[in-house]
Amino acid sequence: MSVDGIVVAIDGPSGSGKSTISRRVAAHFGLGYLDTGAMYRAAAWWCIRAGVDLDDHSTVAQLVREMPLEISTDSAHPTFIVGGEDVGVVIRSTEISTRVSAVATNLDVRAELQRRQRDVIAAESGQAKTGHQAHSGGRGVIAEGRDITTVVAPDADVRILLLADEEARLARRAREVHGTVDEVSLAATRDQVIRRDADDSTVSNFTTAADGVISVDTSALTLEEAVATVQEIVSAASTRSTGSPEEHS
Repeated sequence: MSVDGIVVAIDGPSGSGKSTISRRVAAHFGLGYLDTGAMYRAAAWWCIRAGVDLDDHSTVAQLVREMPLEISTDSAHPTFIVGGEDVGVVIRSTEISTRVSAVATNLDVRAELQRRQRDVIAAESGQAKTGHQAHSGGRGVIAEGRDITTVVAPDADVRILLLADEEARLARRAREVHGTVDEVSLAATRDQVIRRDADDSTVSNFTTAADGVISVDTSALTLEEAVATVQEIVSAASTRSTGSPEEHS
């Protein structure tokens, strides 16, 4: 395996650091970056805007199959465009965060978005030509989410499960969403982290590493330490076959 065409799959629960770490590592190696969680958020936004009941599984699934979603996998500026509208900010709202699990646990929705995710991964790793414009030019991709290592890309060159204890995950998400870590912000964040993880765990396992998946506990690590750890794992996997991967400048 060389760094060209490399596929790195990273899973983990909310607040484990997977999005920030994945973006940093993708930028380091000049890889594409795919935030699959944002795809589910975009799907939830699309269905809410259409005014459908999210518990109407068949209607939601059909809407998602029709969803005109465009993705930029540039780690510096990942974007999600739905029907010509940039939804990158609105899909991070509290409303979407509290309702996205209703869409993400819809098995037909998952099948559709997993198909699209595999198309992006194939394009970014130079394995196939699809409608996706590969940011990396076939150099490779880091895809992160909750079922990438087990369902979407079980044959990825590198598979990592990022973990962190509940206290650390709540504090990180509270700081990200509210800008502070106090009793009020932690309480406001708990539903988005703990309840959503519990809901999503009914359709995917992102707390226990599958065979061949490397676990990294980020609880006591600084962001820089966690990024360095993942970079070393990717470098080591590449070096086993071809020598040290070239860093992107």
